Amino acid sequence: MQEKEIGTITHYFGKISVGIIKLSDTLRVGEKIHVKGIHDDFMQTIDSIQLEHVAVPEAKKGDEVGIKVSGKVHENDKVFKVLE
Repeated sequence: MQEKEIGTITHYFGKISVGIIKLSDTLRVGEKIHVKGIHDDFMQTIDSIQLEHVAVPEAKKGDEVGIKVSGKVHENDKVFKVLE
């Protein structure tokens, strides 16, 4: 399984299980990601991406986007795209 780093978690909203990712590459709905940090290590498929509170099908390098996360995340966790 290959992975490519595509961003870093900058914030986590626990009540709504949303992580904010500062992207260093593109991310699309339907892609699988791997979140890895000191406390966190899980994979999930992206169901939705929000940019400025608007749902978008994809986001690009430099964007800060919100995604629903299946596990708790922390600032500075790395986000990898899983390449099948």
